[in-house]
Amino acid sequence: MNRALPGVFNHLEFNMNLIVTGHHLEITSAIRSYVEDRVKRISHHFDHVIDVTVTLSVEKLNHKAEAQVHLPGKDIHVEAIQPDMYAAIDALEEKLDRQIVKHKEKQGAVHRDEGGIKRASMD
Repeated sequence: MNRALPGVFNHLEFNMNLIVTGHHLEITSAIRSYVEDRVKRISHHFDHVIDVTVTLSVEKLNHKAEAQVHLPGKDIHVEAIQPDMYAAIDALEEKLDRQIVKHKEKQGAVHRDEGGIKRASMD
């Protein structure tokens, strides 16, 4: 029997902790599920996400969404400010997606430059 904890995604290849908090804002189940759906999309690019902390806040007329993503060897901080909370979450997801892809490409470039066992034995 495999029981999933609230806020923890358990899929075949995807397992991360997600914490959604609100600052001057009540986190409803609709907002929580919307954030979960958006954050799940980053697993398409990078499977080794350890945990994600999303903070949603309201400051005057601006809605702010912040995410702190913990990856092996790197922490990524992204924030987005929009006049609508759902738009802020969407903008956050786009920025986060770009940062994850950028990190993944940098990792791949490092591994290609190092070479493999075959290159090392040829020298």
